[in-house]
Amino acid sequence: MQVYHPLIFFLGAYLLTYFTVPKIIGLVEYKNLMDNPNIRSSHVKKTPTLGGVSFFYTLIFTLFFLHNWDTYDEAIYFIPGLTILFIIGLKDDLLVLSPYTKLAAQLTAIVFILSNESFRINSLNGFLGIYEIPLYVFYLVGGFMMLTIINAYNLIDGIDGLASIVGVVILVIYTTIFYLTDEYFYVLISLALNGSLIAFLSYNLSSSRKIFMGDTGSLIVGFVISILTIKFLALSPAAYDSLPFLLENIPLIAISILIVPLFDTARVFTIRVANKKSPFSADRNHTHHILIDSFKLSHKQASFIIGGFNLVFVILMILLGSASYNFYLVVFLISSVIILAYLFYRFDYSFSNIKRKILFKRKVDKLKDDVIKNKEKFSQKRKDNSQKIS
Repeated sequence: MQVYHPLIFFLGAYLLTYFTVPKIIGLVEYKNLMDNPNIRSSHVKKTPTLGGVSFFYTLIFTLFFLHNWDTYDEAIYFIPGLTILFIIGLKDDLLVLSPYTKLAAQLTAIVFILSNESFRINSLNGFLGIYEIPLYVFYLVGGFMMLTIINAYNLIDGIDGLASIVGVVILVIYTTIFYLTDEYFYVLISLALNGSLIAFLSYNLSSSRKIFMGDTGSLIVGFVISILTIKFLALSPAAYDSLPFLLENIPLIAISILIVPLFDTARVFTIRVANKKSPFSADRNHTHHILIDSFKLSHKQASFIIGGFNLVFVILMILLGSASYNFYLVVFLISSVIILAYLFYRFDYSFSNIKRKILFKRKVDKLKDDVIKNKEKFSQKRKDNSQKIS
């Protein structure tokens, strides 16, 4: 692979997204396809959505130029899955679909990927003593894994910047892994999506040109990340020789790369089921909501803290995975999850209490705005009176 190729794909994706997102914002505002805030929303005014449209056409362009780089024609298998999730995500952003409709679409997209032999996981290389796995087990476990990753990533898209920053961290790690294992097709896919996410992030964190990626974006990014995860687990034993951790620790490294979305989803689903609610019901029990509501952090601060934690956790797991056998790594991973879950359990995350806090804060903000407006009116009135007297 020539040296300039990675930069071309990264910069091309960045520029394509950066210069077309304003067009999407303009169209969304013109057609009034805005995201209206509700009681569980983190934004307080109508905001353009559908930013994920830029991810779709960027990836389609990327796959067109990459079709000669894939060994097993993977690009052809990407396109139907991406198209299905783009359509279903777009419809959900505009009309709101049931979770089961989205689930059916995700399963259909997953079938295309798992039908390509390059994603077949034949062995866990001694993880917990497991080596060869039957084909039907791969289909069941692989499908469940991809479904979990897609929805876990979709669920963390709750505050400005979080999904983009966590996505960037995950893609940087996968870019490095696939570069070390000479899987250049996946290197370039990761770089292209990363360029698109970084360009989108500048708008998502903007105060004047803000846009959300919506389900259109989060489903597409989650889908690509799930594909990269399956491919990572499906690499040949010879390819793993160039990676700085033990062969049997590969599944744990994959979990650590996705620790933020997986931990948050497991935690939120557990709370909802314990409260006898549907796992898909809406609330403000997510990790990012707790950081904002309890610690009074801004969206940007919470997003960078969570993204930084993801990166540090992966580095720590890789360092431990280079010397420790998977039993000790499993103990460390489970202990970390239990400690994190306990720390967040200590905070009052009941929906009713958070709802009261949000309503109170909005009332206070409204009172402040009313006071400012009254002051401005009084000042203008005095100014008008002084002009009449003069």
